[in-house]
Amino acid sequence: MKMSVLFVEYPKCTTCRKAKKYLQENNIEFIDRHIAEENPTKEELKDWFKKSGLTINKFFNTSGVLYREMQLKDKVKTLPEDELIDILATNGMLVKRPIVIKGDTVLVGFKEDEWNEKLK
Repeated sequence: MKMSVLFVEYPKCTTCRKAKKYLQENNIEFIDRHIAEENPTKEELKDWFKKSGLTINKFFNTSGVLYREMQLKDKVKTLPEDELIDILATNGMLVKRPIVIKGDTVLVGFKEDEWNEKLK
C-alpha cells in the first residue's frame, strides 16, 4: 500500500512551487493543503514537531512579515515550547513551509537531498 503524503503549502511561495513540482515529477502522491486557508492546529503542530526531530524555531517562517511584526526573533529564543506552538497555531503564515508529512516523517522546508532520502 502506498502511503499518501500530506503537503502543506502556500501556493504563492516559490519554494512551495518547487517542492510541488518535485513531488509531481517523482510521482509521489500527495494531498495538497493550503496553509493559510487551513491553518495547522496546535495538535498537528505538536505531533509534527515531535516527529520532525527539529527545534521548534525551525517551524517559524522567519522571513515572513508577520514574524517581524510580532517581533518573534527574540521570543523564539526564550518562550517555552508550548507557548511557541500556540503562537504558530494562530496563523499559517507564521509557519515555515512547505511541510511534508508521511507517516512518522516530517520535513520542513524544501531540501531536495533530504526529500530524495526520506520520500523515495
